[in-house]
Amino acid sequence: MSDQQSKPAQSQSSQPGKEHEMHPEPKVERSNAIGPKLKGKVALITGGDSGIGRAVAVAFAQHGANVVISYLDEDKDALETRKMVEDQGQKALIIKGDVRSAVHCNELIDKAIGEFGQLDIVVNNAAKQFPKENFEDISESQLAETFETNIFSFFYISKAALPHLKKGSSIINTSSVTAYRGSDHLIDYASTKGAIVSFTRSLAKNLASKGIRVNGVAPGPIWTPLIPATFSKEHVDEFGTDVPLGRPGEPVEVAPSYVFLASEDSSYMTGQFLHPNGGEIINT
Repeated sequence: MSDQQSKPAQSQSSQPGKEHEMHPEPKVERSNAIGPKLKGKVALITGGDSGIGRAVAVAFAQHGANVVISYLDEDKDALETRKMVEDQGQKALIIKGDVRSAVHCNELIDKAIGEFGQLDIVVNNAAKQFPKENFEDISESQLAETFETNIFSFFYISKAALPHLKKGSSIINTSSVTAYRGSDHLIDYASTKGAIVSFTRSLAKNLASKGIRVNGVAPGPIWTPLIPATFSKEHVDEFGTDVPLGRPGEPVEVAPSYVFLASEDSSYMTGQFLHPNGGEIINT
């Protein structure tokens, strides 16, 4: 928001102090406080075809951003998300492929730049989870697929995107409440989500001097396709009822966190996580 790193030496003789005597006076309003927060921006969202990714794509479009939607193989969902973005008057590019591949991740960025000529926001959101009640039942192949999807892709995408990001750009990583409280039946998944927290905090420090902010969102139980695709009917019936608000959240309730972190509203935040989790208290 400001290029000034420090303020001129000054003092006042009494508290709480007088703002009109300060030089410069504190900034208390933004020129873009009303209207689209992401006008003219281009965002890439992995796992953007459905669930949280779709809600974020639509919210970004509502705030004036064009969107690149990365997805695995859910063609119908991806086409619908593209339509939803276009219905907001914005452009959407959908790209199919597996983000476990570093080659594909590089191609994603190349196609985004080829289509829009810029990239301002990166949302690393793609994830998989495979519940196992017994730790010893986590196979090597499952472990590899979970880590390659949930954290390796974050490295690949961020690294490929970095040459195109500039001061004011934003990287937003999707973690999970499980990173903070653990999960007895999603040990490998929770481990990747914990890695995302450390990745976010570390990359934020690394890129701070470039003016590129790196933050994250750690949702609680959110009603997305990943839930019925993961759990039994009985588990789905009880999903999300154990949080203080007593219900699972909707993707639309999570998307504003991403808009905030992508916009100038969060210009003094980096290395931080927001927690739309239904009221569960966790150690941040």
